[in-house]
Amino acid sequence: MIFQSKQAFVQNQAEIISKSLEDVFELLIADDVARVMEYLDVAEALNVVITDANGKLLYGSSRNNMNDDFPPEEMEKAREGKDLFYAKFIDGSFFSSSLTPVVSKGAIIGLVYVYESDWEQGSILKNMQKTVGNISIIIIAFAFAMLLFIVRSVINRITSILNAIKTVREGEYNYHVEMSGKDELALLGDEFNSLTDRLRETDEIRQRFVANASHELRTPLASIRLLADSILQNEGMERDTMQEFISDIGTEAERLTRTTEKLMTLTRLDSGISDEKIKVNMGEAVAATLRMLRPLAMSGNLSIFESMEADCYVLATSDAIHQIVFNLIENAIKYNKPEGSVSISLFKENDDIVLNIDDTGVGVPEEDLSQIFDRFYRVDKARSREAGGSGLGLSIVRDSVRDLGGNVTAEPRVDGGMRFQVRFKQFNTPA
Repeated sequence: MIFQSKQAFVQNQAEIISKSLEDVFELLIADDVARVMEYLDVAEALNVVITDANGKLLYGSSRNNMNDDFPPEEMEKAREGKDLFYAKFIDGSFFSSSLTPVVSKGAIIGLVYVYESDWEQGSILKNMQKTVGNISIIIIAFAFAMLLFIVRSVINRITSILNAIKTVREGEYNYHVEMSGKDELALLGDEFNSLTDRLRETDEIRQRFVANASHELRTPLASIRLLADSILQNEGMERDTMQEFISDIGTEAERLTRTTEKLMTLTRLDSGISDEKIKVNMGEAVAATLRMLRPLAMSGNLSIFESMEADCYVLATSDAIHQIVFNLIENAIKYNKPEGSVSISLFKENDDIVLNIDDTGVGVPEEDLSQIFDRFYRVDKARSREAGGSGLGLSIVRDSVRDLGGNVTAEPRVDGGMRFQVRFKQFNTPA
């Protein structure tokens, strides 16, 4: 802004002088130039130098400043009719100069050099520079302090997360990291807390699983040991009693085998290990399972009703389908009422294969429905123990169905008992 105002002022003064000298045709007489300058009201702060077209001094005391500001190549531009301006700020003073040609009848007859040294404006500019410099130092210091604060804050928060990771790695899954704000680190803290919650839940499930599995395995083992010790310690035991004890040992061994096999099945499902899936006929799998379980149903005077549609194919493994169907039908038989019934229906619905298993048993209380697929969960623990149940069958059903991409549901029937429904996508052989 200062440069623009100075340029306008100095150039305006130079143009006034140039116009006034146009009538002094040849500018060869210095006295004529001096009289014109005396007539003009030129500001006292201005230094004026006037030369002819060849550079001869006609007015003014020196051309040193003019030669410093405008080198020879610039002087040639002025002699060609171009106005020139130059400004600089040195040692607290503002210097500005203008070089304007004097034109008469279309010819360049001289040059007017106007030079000003403004200490007052220079002082203002110097103070402005000092103020700007001080403000810049303050801004830089503030920015550095803010940067240091932000860096320390970020480092402290990252350190807090790293310490939390070390703590959780040592097994302290209840540990939570406190992270305020809504930035990425705060989101990372929230995700870390969610992860620790999941780890804690998983660890609790694992501990319960190990405890329940140990209990399930320890009970038949304890019975087998007790029965074996009884036989060994009674040399005169009657044959019938000994056979009864040996039969009980066989029963407990079978129970132990079943529990072990179910635990191995769950372990395989948890690890994601599965056999290659093939085209499986659900109807044939249900029929084969019924042949195995009909004697169990007959021992409880239960009626079996079946309605199976043909060509119900799914993409699965034979073992997985057998496990699903066997556990559901076995449960429907074991936990039924005397002289009750089990109804099995298999049909197609849109693009799904649906298997319904209905029983007339005691059912499941509403508050227990959400937990019946949990491992080792039993609605009636005493009755389950008597029936030889381990609380793993429905867990195997749920995990196996999920592994095959289907879903299983359980709901009470209106007239009593339960309905378990398994739904798979129908498998269509590519043409």
